[in-house]
Amino acid sequence: MTQTVTQEDIIEVLKDVYDPEIPVNVVDLGLIYDVQVHDNNDVHVQMTLTAPGCGMGPHIAQQAEWAIMEVDGVADVEVEMVFDPPWSPDLISESARAQLGI
Repeated sequence: MTQTVTQEDIIEVLKDVYDPEIPVNVVDLGLIYDVQVHDNNDVHVQMTLTAPGCGMGPHIAQQAEWAIMEVDGVADVEVEMVFDPPWSPDLISESARAQLGI
């Protein structure tokens, strides 16, 4: 029997993925735009960066993919970088704002 993977499972592990330039996880930074878990447990994530030219983008996407693959039952992962809508500081969670002092 295949374990059912939920959107909440994916979001939880993405909280362990950090932008190396900012000491806040990608979920609380507001970088995760969409998480879809398909019936076959394939996972598709749309995420963005704080700036389109961020040189750490490929590293962050790879870290997200590796974290998701660690979830029991995940079959395959696609992390897609999107820049529409553009990221803004308004997307940062309240807890991250407190952590960053903003």
